[in-house]
Parts: sequence; structure tokens; C-alpha cells
Amino acid sequence: MSKLTPRPPKKPYITDEQALRFHSHPTPGKISMMPTKPMATQRDLSLAYSPGVAIPVEAIAANPDSVYDYTSKGNTVAVISNGTAILGLGNLGAAASKPVMEGKAVLFKRFADIDSFDIEVEEVEAEPFIECVKRIGNSFGGINLEDIGSPECFIIEQELRDLLDIPVFHDDQHGTAIIATAGLINAAHLTGREFKNMKVVLSGAGAAGLSVLNLIKSLGVQDENCLVLDSKGVIFQGRTEYMDQWKAPHAVDTDKRTLAEAMVGADVFLGLSVAGIVNQDMIKSMAPNPIIFAMANPDPEISPEDIKAVRDDAIIATGRSDYPNQVNNVLGFPYIFRGALDVRARNVNEEMKLACAHALADLARQDVPEEVAAAYHGNRPKYGPEYIIPAPFDPRLISEIPPYVAQAAMDSGVARKPIEDMEAYKRSLARRQDPTAAILQGITAAVCEEPKTIVFAEGEEPAVIRAAQSFQQRGLGKAILIGREKPIYDNMKLLGIENPESLTVLNARLFDRNAEFTEYLYSRLQRRGFLRRDAQRLVNNDRNVFSALLMHHGLADGMVSGVTRSYDVVLRDVRLVLNHRKRERTMGVSVVVNKQRTLFIADTNVTELPTAEDLADIAETTAAFAQTFGFEPRVAMLSYSTFGNPVGERMLKVREAVAILDERDVDFEYEGDLAADVALDPLHTLTYPFSRLTDAANVLVMPAIHSASISTKLLDAVGGATVLGPFLTGLEKPVQICSLGAAASEILQMATLAAYAPTHD
Repeated sequence: MSKLTPRPPKKPYITDEQALRFHSHPTPGKISMMPTKPMATQRDLSLAYSPGVAIPVEAIAANPDSVYDYTSKGNTVAVISNGTAILGLGNLGAAASKPVMEGKAVLFKRFADIDSFDIEVEEVEAEPFIECVKRIGNSFGGINLEDIGSPECFIIEQELRDLLDIPVFHDDQHGTAIIATAGLINAAHLTGREFKNMKVVLSGAGAAGLSVLNLIKSLGVQDENCLVLDSKGVIFQGRTEYMDQWKAPHAVDTDKRTLAEAMVGADVFLGLSVAGIVNQDMIKSMAPNPIIFAMANPDPEISPEDIKAVRDDAIIATGRSDYPNQVNNVLGFPYIFRGALDVRARNVNEEMKLACAHALADLARQDVPEEVAAAYHGNRPKYGPEYIIPAPFDPRLISEIPPYVAQAAMDSGVARKPIEDMEAYKRSLARRQDPTAAILQGITAAVCEEPKTIVFAEGEEPAVIRAAQSFQQRGLGKAILIGREKPIYDNMKLLGIENPESLTVLNARLFDRNAEFTEYLYSRLQRRGFLRRDAQRLVNNDRNVFSALLMHHGLADGMVSGVTRSYDVVLRDVRLVLNHRKRERTMGVSVVVNKQRTLFIADTNVTELPTAEDLADIAETTAAFAQTFGFEPRVAMLSYSTFGNPVGERMLKVREAVAILDERDVDFEYEGDLAADVALDPLHTLTYPFSRLTDAANVLVMPAIHSASISTKLLDAVGGATVLGPFLTGLEKPVQICSLGAAASEILQMATLAAYAPTHD
């Protein structure tokens, strides 16, 4: 008999084999190079290389600064390491650091549209390393130093800053410092503290810890109010053992020697040391409304749960994504370099770092946009003790943070190319954001916070198996494959899946609740022409019916199907088991995303010729769907006409649907009949001041399935927008249907959306 555990573990285990496969398949590594100019003809090649390349060569020789105009230098950062301090793993060598440096390059591109090249230097001594980087440094617009051991990292960064005329930034030092400082600015604001009176304890006198301390001192924290501890205890005046030129400036006149003594009466604890070093008694001894940044990774100096057990007045931050207020370097380095590159800064100075910290702090105080709310299932985080640092997937970061950095570079005199129109610059930055990635990242983050059990109905298909494996590997929840054991395990072997037992396989014929499922299905279908044996046959043989029954009986949260059967067939199967939600229709919604807007279009694949009542239901269902993504719906009931011009029979149906919505007293904006161009124009109220829409519509209800399907497929084919879906909505349980022959990536996307959608009992 097959057994089933209905709920997934909170944090799925990722094996060594899974991690290695991710980095090796289908292509080794995580980055590649793409040309930015056409290379299709002989003329293209002649311009790109010989003889055309000679012209910019001569121009640069005559004016070296023009290298920024004719090459990619101005948007290129070198990510450089010697592997002496890799991610807390220690000195594992330059080659071993390459996966991390490639990852850093990916983050530069994803978050700030900066091209990066990783360089691993086989040298552990500071001076030869400096000489190597000095000789290649000016090939790039900036240099990000990474995973270099202390104290060499201090020496290397300082000398390279002096030697090179481009930004040099050691992220292990300054990245954490900037994000922590941003959080501390807001924590001080919320607790009514002034920096000059703040008593601070720092555990961890390494590169990151001392950089945090230096930055907050520039905000006004007083030397005498700071106690720094390394592995030997408090750094005090007169101590001679284990001291160096970087620790010495922070030595104070004190009789305190231990962390427990230092914590008494402290306002702030900054932890960049080791897990478990702080206990609850130390937390109890701190001042009222303590600020506790326990940032050791992967486990903090003390867990938030242990803090909250003894203090209900603490503001807490960690380095982890599964707690509020994550101190995450990705909030800093992409945007610091974006601003620095865009003004051709000579270096990254203290003014630019502080500007970044203040910008982050200010952003956290603003109302969050729809894309951030999407990661919280529409529950918008609000500035307060559990939201003092912006979310990494906040799309405003790219347009809000670099201008602060650029302005600071200009004001401090290190900018070579000042920005004349800052508002235009902000708009250009916003266009660099990949909105599709932001939305999908937000959805993925939300699912990882609350993993779900998802049924993959066509479990024998190789693409489905691969998607199910990825679903679990990424921490999205538990995957259940439906099918016969032998074909599934044979395909797992062919796919090279090392741990087939990690995936749950269910054979409907052998499931121990088969009889219960049959009885329920028979009771549901017996007055619709089905005999008991028909119900039994469906349970045994129809994987979509069986998957839907698993959801109905609380053994799974959602399902994905459609790889081997058409959309209509899958929908018919699951509707034998599942009802639609009250006043909602079972229908398809396509999400159209580009850099200007996100649109929800319905119904794209279920109701062919909806009546006015159907259109009203479609509007309500699509508005609810948009709300699950964190969007405030503004619904346009589309037609070929606008407010009755021109008059026609089909327009009257749309107008009647609007009247039905009037009677229902719904809680979202809606208007119709509207032509598409009017609905999408944010200024349409200038011509139609009586319109009930306060801005451009973001939910488009089409008058028929053909108009919905044609318009979304045109957008997808012509380009300029990404079309996600269509996503099925309106059923009492989340079901997503892929296209026939879908690839593993599409199946995974649909499974993730099924896990993201709220369930309805």
C-alpha cells in the first residue's frame, strides 16, 4: 500500500549531488557572454573587428576617457578573489572560489544590469595580489573584491583604492556594514534613540564587524560607547595580545572583559561572530527596547525565538531569509556600483556608502509596491519593528538607491560624469529592471516561506519528474508523482536522479484510501449518469481525477497537469471532483508583463461566448486573482467601443455586465465599456472625467474568448512583453494546466503558482 505524509518539511534538505547538478547541467557554470551588436553579416564583422575597430582604437588613444564611450568598460565590474575566506568555509583556494564569484556576477546582472567577469587570482600574499589586480584593473569600470581573508583584505582594498582610478569595493567589509547601518538608522528612529547616546556592543572584530562599527561611528556613535569583542574578549586599552592596527583604534578604557558584562545596559548588539554565543540572560540585561542584529551565518548568535521568549520589546535582524529584517548584501553592492559606474566615479567613499544606507532606510519607510506585496500573499509589510530593511525583490531598489550614491559621488568630488537630469536618470534605471523576474522571485520567496504539497499528475513523464525534483530542491515544498512505480523509477535513472526516494510516488491502484475516494466520487456523480464501477475506474485510471481527490481530502495543496492531455480534457477531469468558488468562475487568466506595466487578461481559455452575467463573474474572479499577486485591481470591461461610441449589440452586453457589478457592490474599481487604448491610458479621465478608474486599468476583461486568446498570443509572439500563463483560477483548490508537451521549466512555474495560490476549504 502507498502511504502519504500530507505536509512537507519546513526546510527541505538539498543534497551535495543536487547542488553539483545545478551547477553542472545543462551547461557548466552560471554565466555566459552575449554580444550587444549584430554579427549576422560580413559588414557586421568588419565593423566589430578589422578594419572598423581601428577607428575607436585611435579615438581612445587620443582621448583615454573615450574608452567609456566606445567599449563596455562603463558597465563592467570585475569580481576578484583569491579564495582565502570563501563564504565562511575558509581558505579553499582560488579555483574553489569560482562558483561563488560566478554567483556574484549573476547577482550584478539580475539586480543592477551590470556585466561582470569573475577573476580568481592564485596568490595569498597581499603585495603580489595587489600588483596583479593593479595591472588589469583599469580594463573594468569597477572592482568588487570578495572572499579575501583578514587582515590582508584591509591592506589589499586600501592600496588598490590608492593605485586605481576606478571604484574598488570589498563587499565582505562594506556590504554588510551598509545594510546593517540602514537597519540601525530605522531601529533608532523607531525606538527614539540618538546615535550619540547609543551604547553598542560588537561581537566579531573581523572585516565586516569593524566596517559596520566605522560606518555607524560616522553617524555619531561615540567611541566611548562602543565595546568590541573578538574571540579573546573585550578589546580594551592596554590589551596587547591578539591586537593589530585595525582593532587598536576601537580599544576603550573599561573594566569589562566578557560578552556578558558588555551586554549589561547595552542599547545595540551587533553580531558578526559565531552561532550561539549570546544567551537569554544577556538579552535580559540589555536596555529597554534593545536592538539586536544577530548576523552570524548560517545560524545567528541567538535565535529570534530565544530573544522573543524573554523580550517582547526587541527589534531583531539576522542574516537569514526566513526571519524578518534580513541583512542581505544584495541590497547594497549592485546599486552602489550602478550609481558609481553611471557617474564614472573614481572610488567608493564613505559619503557614497552612507548615502546608500540612508536611501535603504528611507525606502523601508515608504509604502511597499504591489510586487513586494505579492511575496506576502497581498499582505503588505509596513514600516515597523519587523520591516526596517527593504525586501531584496523590491523593484524600486534599482531606481531609488543608485541616484543617492551618484549624488553623493558628485557632491564629494569623485564623479567624472555628473548627472544633469536626475529624474530622467531614475526613469532610465527603472527600465533596467526585469519585471517578470521580480514577480516570479516574489512568488517563489512566498512559497519558500510556506512550502506546499503539490501533485504532479503525469508523474511518468521525464519533464514532469525533472520539474518535481526542482520543486523540492528549491525549497518550494513536497512533490508527489502520480503513476506506476517502474516507469517512474526507470525514467529517474535515465535522468540521473541520484536519490529517487526523495520524491513521493503514488500508484492510484495501490493507494490505501482508494475505496474512500471511490465512495466520495460515486456519491458526487451518481445522479450524473455514473455507476459505482465508473467511479472506481476513474479513481484507478484517471490521474487527474485521482490528483484532484488527493487535494479534496486534504492530502495535497495543489496540482499541475496538462503535459500529455489537452487543456479541456484536464479541466473536465478535475471538475468531476472540485467545485468552483462562490461567485467566481473557473477560467484562465494570462499575466502580461513588461517594464511599463503588469496586466491581467481574462478569460483566455474557458468560456467561449460569455453572457453579461458571465462577464461580471469573470471580472470578480480576475480581480481576486490580481489581489493574490498584491495588485490593487482596476478592471476595464473591454469592447470595440468607449462609453457607447460606436453603438452595437456586443457593446450592450458589456454595459449590462457593468450594471450587474453595480448591483453586487464589489470592492474594486471597474469601468466599461472601454476600448483597449482608452483603458490603458492613465490620462483618459481628461477626456472622460466621469470614468470611475483612478489610473490605467491593470485587469482587462475581454468580451469573448477569441479576443482574449488572440491578444495575449500576439503580445507573446511579437515581443516587448512576457506572457505568463494562462493560469487557471476559480476552483476551490489550486489547479494549474500546462501546455501540451511543456518543458520542465514551464511545469515548475505552474507548480509554483499552484503552491502560491490560496486554498479554500
